[in-house]
Amino acid sequence: MQGLDPVTVIFALLAIFVVWKLKSVLGQRVEIDRAPPRAAARAGSGPLPGAAPLRPAVAPKPEDFARFADADQVRQGLADIAAADRSFDAAKFVAGAGSAYEMIVTAFAKGDRKTLTNLLSPEVFDSFAHVLDARAKAGETAETRFVGLDSTRIVEASLKDGVAHIGVRIAAKMIACVRDASGAVISGDPQKVVDADDVWAFARPIASPDPNWKLVATQAA
Repeated sequence: MQGLDPVTVIFALLAIFVVWKLKSVLGQRVEIDRAPPRAAARAGSGPLPGAAPLRPAVAPKPEDFARFADADQVRQGLADIAAADRSFDAAKFVAGAGSAYEMIVTAFAKGDRKTLTNLLSPEVFDSFAHVLDARAKAGETAETRFVGLDSTRIVEASLKDGVAHIGVRIAAKMIACVRDASGAVISGDPQKVVDADDVWAFARPIASPDPNWKLVATQAA
C-alpha cells in the first residue's frame, strides 16, 4: 500500500508500522509510521486460546497443515510448534487470529488501552499508546467499523529458543475515518468500505503457563 490509499489513511496522520522480523525472540523492533495498526489474544477467554485438549502423542507432519499454509517451510514450522505444544490447534488459531484482528483495530480506534494491554506485547502496546497520546493531544478521534473478514492464511511459522512465532495474512473490509476537534472528517470516509490486507505476527513461549498468544508485529501485505 503506497501513498494515501484508503487503508493507509484509516488512522490518518498517526498510525503504526512495525518492522516485522521473526528471527529471534518476540517483539523485536518497533517503529511508528503512517500506516494503520494491523490483532492478538485477549487474556483468559480471548480469541486466541492455547488451552485446546491435548492431542494423542502422534508426531505431527508438515502435510497435516496443508490447508492452513502453502509453503513447505511454513508447514514444517507449524509441525515443529505442534510437536512442542500438544495443545496447539491450527484451525482454532487461524479462527482466533481473525477475531483478534477485529478486536485490535476496533480497540485502537476507540482508544481502549485496557483491551490493547491484554492483546499486545509490551513493545507493540507502547507504540500504540504513543499514537493514542498524540491523537488525543491533537483533539482527533478515529472511527472504525469492521465490516467483515475476507480471508486468513498462515504465511510464517517457526519455533526458536522455546518461542513459537506465527504470521497470519489477513484480508478484511472496514469503514474508517479520522475527525478533527470540530468533528470534520480529515481523512478516510465514514461511508466507504475499504480493503485491508495485512500480516500479523503472534508469539507465545511454549513453556509459559499463559495459553494466550500476543501480537508482536504487523506489516502491510
